[in-house]
Amino acid sequence: MEYLSFPISKVLNTNSIKNSTLFSELRFPSYGSLYFYALALVLMVLPVGLYLLDSIRQVVRDNEKKPPLPQPTKISDIRIYPIKSCRGISVKSATLLRTGIDLDRKWMFVDAATNKFLTIRENSSMTLINIDITEDDQLHVHAEKINAQAKLTVPAHPTPEWLKKHTELQTVEIWGRKTDGWVYSAKLTAGFEQLFGGMQVRLVLKGPEPRVLSGNGHSKHLGRVEHTMFPDVAPILVGSDSSLAELNVRLLEKGQKPITIERFRPNIIVEGAQPWNEDVWKTLALGDDGELCMDVLARCARCQVPNVEPTTGEKHKKEPWSTLMSYRRVDEGFKYKPCFGMLCAPREEGVIDVGMAVAVTDTTFKHKYISGFS
Repeated sequence: MEYLSFPISKVLNTNSIKNSTLFSELRFPSYGSLYFYALALVLMVLPVGLYLLDSIRQVVRDNEKKPPLPQPTKISDIRIYPIKSCRGISVKSATLLRTGIDLDRKWMFVDAATNKFLTIRENSSMTLINIDITEDDQLHVHAEKINAQAKLTVPAHPTPEWLKKHTELQTVEIWGRKTDGWVYSAKLTAGFEQLFGGMQVRLVLKGPEPRVLSGNGHSKHLGRVEHTMFPDVAPILVGSDSSLAELNVRLLEKGQKPITIERFRPNIIVEGAQPWNEDVWKTLALGDDGELCMDVLARCARCQVPNVEPTTGEKHKKEPWSTLMSYRRVDEGFKYKPCFGMLCAPREEGVIDVGMAVAVTDTTFKHKYISGFS
């Protein structure tokens, strides 16, 4: 390689450097060598540039594959189910927490012998357990249709002192997993045993141990750690009036009675611009300014709970399960169950109201159900 030589002492004209063997001479590449270095630099930078270009193209392709944003809609109803699998209540306004709507699935019944959770799946009569939230913030639970003695009243937001005096913190089980819960006394729930075939049961309030989301809500998919109370897998279930209306048309064509959205036990019900466009929701913004955002985790793959009429506790042998199975097996992650509603995780907390605007801010074709039960 050719170099151009310059005596450093002539440049600086100092005796100290002139007498130094270390700095006696600096050598710089000639003009021909500069071309070599320029070429080397280009070869180093080119792969990085090509990689960035390919990444940009991929983003563009992904955006082109996204479905268009559905038209904005609004909340038509808000439903809270304080005790898992029991009757819900409709409210005009509620507090949205990152764990779900305040008071939703905050309690559950368990088998007193095992502390395992009890649900409508095994006992459809649980829908006859009605719940009211009184003006003085009490949870009033009653089931007069089954037993006049089946009633209890406890604080809806108990203090630590009240819990310490009236309950015991124990390990309970839900979907094969352990968590903690404040277990109420046997005396308090004695009147409800008739609903459970004579089984001794206990009422349980979710304890302080976080019940971390799994499945589609796992941090590796969601990008953050979230937890919930006693819902099956996600803090919020959103349902659509327009999708229900489309389903009811099919039921009527088969000679069946139309059903209500309560069959599917959603928390937030939206009017919906078109039936089933919720399948592609990815993120939602609630409020005129979109101040409350929710991530849409997955479609809700349904069991046969919607076959239970909540006002009577009677379970239909086929419907609406059979009709849903004929055209709503739309999720590759759970091919043998139909889907209705979308599972969501709130990012922020605040108050939601009936009539509040709901905007879909992002969409995807890539929803695939991942079981949160294993």
